[in-house]
Amino acid sequence: MDNQIYQFFTNDHRRIELLLEKATEDVNNIDMDYYYSFRTGLLKHIKMEEKILFPAAQKANGGTPLSLASKLRLDHGAITSLMVVPPDPRVIKVLRHVLEKHDILEEQPGGMYDMCENLTAGDTQNILDQLSKVTEVPVQQYNKADYALGAAKRALERAGFDFDAIAK
Repeated sequence: MDNQIYQFFTNDHRRIELLLEKATEDVNNIDMDYYYSFRTGLLKHIKMEEKILFPAAQKANGGTPLSLASKLRLDHGAITSLMVVPPDPRVIKVLRHVLEKHDILEEQPGGMYDMCENLTAGDTQNILDQLSKVTEVPVQQYNKADYALGAAKRALERAGFDFDAIAK
């Protein structure tokens, strides 16, 4: 196995992490240009997993979703909800925590990427071709309303994370 899919997604994780790092060198004065690139890059990454990788693995698995898929989808919902609210030090701290835990589930030996790679081994080039054509997800202005952060907190809770406890 040549691990092309695993490498594609883990390399993208590192690219996205670097954008977040650059955006938040001073977490009290976030570089919004870098954060925009982080935001759109992260949403595109999630789109690639949700629309191409996970369905390909499920199809190769006889139509049965992979065991980690439901947890990762809850994480994706939580992460996406954090992209709706304006970034601040608390949001960034929670975001980093969730991404760290999420990426481990995908990248660890036997994790989601390994499972997908093994199941779709005969379809690697087709999957990579589809991934190369994925477009960015359009983003809106940040929602500054209290209910937006409340919705993010509820999405995080469904995924097993407590915003307020992490943000302390």
